[in-house]
Amino acid sequence: MVELTQDNFMKEVMESDKPVLVDFWAPWCMPCKIIAPVVESLAEEFKGKVKVLKLNVDEAPDIATELSVLNIPTLVLFKDGKESARMIGVNPKEAIEAKIKSLID
Repeated sequence: MVELTQDNFMKEVMESDKPVLVDFWAPWCMPCKIIAPVVESLAEEFKGKVKVLKLNVDEAPDIATELSVLNIPTLVLFKDGKESARMIGVNPKEAIEAKIKSLID
């Protein structure tokens, strides 16, 4: 899974020709650790259809601020360079899957 930075965010997310799921997280965040295996599972499930990327908010705070990510974990779905959905906190895999499927169906 690609780790986003200030340097590659624009190319990997905003200019992507596929929908993108960005997991905003931090190493000290326990709920982030809880949802990480779910995000990794979704990355495998939707491989080739959706890019699943991670952004450490401690290492790229400007991006988190620019996108108004105030709590973590936050999952943001982008399509055609625009935010299309946002989920805050630990959500069930089925709920996240449904949001992803709504972008690719």
